[in-house]
Amino acid sequence: MSGNLPVQSVTADYVQRVAEDLAVNRSEQERVRSELARLQDELVRLEDSEQVLTKMQEVLGGTPKQGAKQRKGSKGAAVPAARGSNSRTTAGKPAAAARRKASKKTLSPKKANEPTWLELTTAYLGGQSEPRSAAEVAASLSEAHPERPAQVTVVRNTLEQGVAQGLLERSKQGRSVFYSLTSPASAPSGS
Repeated sequence: MSGNLPVQSVTADYVQRVAEDLAVNRSEQERVRSELARLQDELVRLEDSEQVLTKMQEVLGGTPKQGAKQRKGSKGAAVPAARGSNSRTTAGKPAAAARRKASKKTLSPKKANEPTWLELTTAYLGGQSEPRSAAEVAASLSEAHPERPAQVTVVRNTLEQGVAQGLLERSKQGRSVFYSLTSPASAPSGS
């Protein structure tokens, strides 16, 4: 019996250590998720600001749209790129970006014949037989509407807006999220 006592003690120590390590790991995951969400929000604000500034530049007779499209194409649309050291370059600038975003509604009204992102995403998903990820929707919309390059974060926010309004359904497969139109039986009436 005395031979089992040290084994039980070592096992108990390992159980405790693993539990502590697991708690630290989960806490760190939550911190990183929070930071990623903050960075994604900041990226969306900066992209919105860029659109406003580009439209202002066009109105004022500055550089044509083509220059803005080239910059957007060169930076890519993948969100993981925001994880890098780029966060240092935008640190301290969120207040200015928020001010520019707040003035967006007065500076860049939507053209009467231009569909909203929500209209574009629901129309696209209506023609699909299977659910699509935000990245797939963004890529397809960018291809179908080259004059309006679709950033994945903007499309993801639009898709989530559609889910909140009951127009779209969200489904998960592992860690991936897919979107589709709501089935006619579950679609809200009167919207």
